[in-house]
Amino acid sequence: MRTIDVSEITENIKEMCMEANHYLSKDMDNEMKKAVEKEESPLGKQILLQLQENLQIAAEDRIPICQDTGMAVIFIEIGQDVHFVGGILEDAINEGVRQGYKEGYLRKSVVGDPIIRENTKDNTPAIVYYSIIKGDKVKIKVAPKGFGSENMSRVFMLKP
Repeated sequence: MRTIDVSEITENIKEMCMEANHYLSKDMDNEMKKAVEKEESPLGKQILLQLQENLQIAAEDRIPICQDTGMAVIFIEIGQDVHFVGGILEDAINEGVRQGYKEGYLRKSVVGDPIIRENTKDNTPAIVYYSIIKGDKVKIKVAPKGFGSENMSRVFMLKP
């Protein structure tokens, strides 16, 4: 049995929230560079180069890649031989999100109730997906889910 203090989870999620919003993953960065080489349109090439410049500035200055830093979606795989101490795991996850969005100067855009639409002002609660796996390891992925698609949506009824 492996014992993990939830404060480690909080710290890791805080750092991951900032990293996910300040840096592009290596595989995505490589694909962006390949896209510039493949692009035939001069305007398309220019836009891709501007995006790469934006990514470089964001990484160097530790500022968000995009103003829409989204809602934190956490995927956590927990080994069945892990025991958490020091608090409630879900509280630790949300505290990590709270700290990461505050310290990383990330936009807080989550509302507590979809009807009332009052901003929680700390980007919690996170969406958390749990998986129990074999062993004594914990694997965490943080994926900020932007809200751009929701901004451009609408609902209407068509006449029969």
